Amino acid sequence: MVNLDDRVGISAMSLYVPPLRVQLQDWCAWTNNPWDKVQNVVGRSFRVCARDENVYTMAASAVLRLINNNSVDPTRIGFLGLGTESSTDNAAGAVIVRGMVDRALEAQGLPRLARNMEVPEFKHACLGGIYALKNALRYVSFDGAGRQAIVVSADVAEYERGSTGEQTQGAGAVAMLVESDPKLLGVDLKHAGNASDYRGPDFRKPFARHFTEGYAERTKRISDFPVFSGKYSTYSYLDETVHAVEDMLARQAGSHGSYYRDVKALFFHRPYNHMPIQAMSFLYVRGLARSAHHEAELRELCADAHVSLDDLMAETRSSPDLFQRVLDGNSADDPYAATSAVAGALRKRPSFRELLQEKMGLGVESMRDLGNLYTAALPAWIAAGFEEAAERDLDLDGPMVAVGYGSGDAAEAIPMAAAPGWPAAAKRIGFRRALADATDLNREQYEALHDGAEVLGLGQRKAGGFRIARVGKTYDEGFQDLGVEYYEYVEGP
Repeated sequence: MVNLDDRVGISAMSLYVPPLRVQLQDWCAWTNNPWDKVQNVVGRSFRVCARDENVYTMAASAVLRLINNNSVDPTRIGFLGLGTESSTDNAAGAVIVRGMVDRALEAQGLPRLARNMEVPEFKHACLGGIYALKNALRYVSFDGAGRQAIVVSADVAEYERGSTGEQTQGAGAVAMLVESDPKLLGVDLKHAGNASDYRGPDFRKPFARHFTEGYAERTKRISDFPVFSGKYSTYSYLDETVHAVEDMLARQAGSHGSYYRDVKALFFHRPYNHMPIQAMSFLYVRGLARSAHHEAELRELCADAHVSLDDLMAETRSSPDLFQRVLDGNSADDPYAATSAVAGALRKRPSFRELLQEKMGLGVESMRDLGNLYTAALPAWIAAGFEEAAERDLDLDGPMVAVGYGSGDAAEAIPMAAAPGWPAAAKRIGFRRALADATDLNREQYEALHDGAEVLGLGQRKAGGFRIARVGKTYDEGFQDLGVEYYEYVEGP
């Protein structure tokens, strides 16, 4: 249960996504993929950055919306944290976002962000935003007491055309206002759970790949396609998520077997629609196995899955070394084969599908139109869920949990609770507004943008927001700005 007496958490959220969109039904027609399967496993669409957008312009747009929509005093912000794995500069990060926001605030007649402000960047695959959030919460609890913090998670998820990850692309940013006495949701770090274990080649972006023959052969621009192995990455996700959630539950009173029915809502990192469903079913089975009061239900599920209860219980007590399996050449072997089979049987039950709708249904329909946002995927789902709950006038009284994950490999499970009067803050999120006015790409436009070729027929981007104005070319002894991106803010109508 979240201790709201500690009074730290999130008071406001905002979302920015690029206007360029790829409809997955169209993509399936272009690539001969089955639409029925893709829409169930992945979703409906994803966003693509325009040529003059990147992770920093998206982050700045989300931060500016957060300030404007919630009448935030920029001089009170003492911490601006950026979580991303899509940086284009290996020296600076959040300060680039600060620079854009400062100039936009001045253009609006508002003061700049406080000069005495921290500007860290956090990187750990998709978990960087959660690490930034935890640090912001610690900041407002201790040395930044009395001030506010902003955390922005922003990423560009892109994969090679023809790869198994292509349909799980996306781009966007989510900004959060963090303070004491939160207006949207309280966060309980004292009872949070975490886990980490090195997993070797589980979803990596090694710099050396850019100099390797055969990498991204069709792409004419600098690309950030990951190196990944689908099955191994899924096993890593499930394993680390389980360890983080069970670490959280060990710090709380109550039964593991009853937790998933008692909790009000669960939000997971979601690279695509089906992944959180897999995680929930996996965790539910593990919860039953760790509770003596649910043996009958567990035995029935084992019978449905044709799995020995003893084998399942042995997996519950195990802690497999997944990286050693890679070294031994067995990365494709499921370390929790019995648990996976029982979880699969569970997902077929109407009662479990009803539980999913009850505990994980908020915001799901909106998330089907976002694609993968890496660090922003989990906060985006939270934002979508709270906005939907406010629109439907739902009761959110009760414990909630956010489960973050970062390949490579680490996870966090953080208890949350809706703050008193949360609907007012939720209605200012503007999630649905951020998805409006999209421009659907045809096949030629999508492939040209993806590969760095000339793009025809898009027209001029609407005024309003940040863009890359030019890239520095000077490399003299007295002054150098080679490759440095210069940004500008274009006021909207």
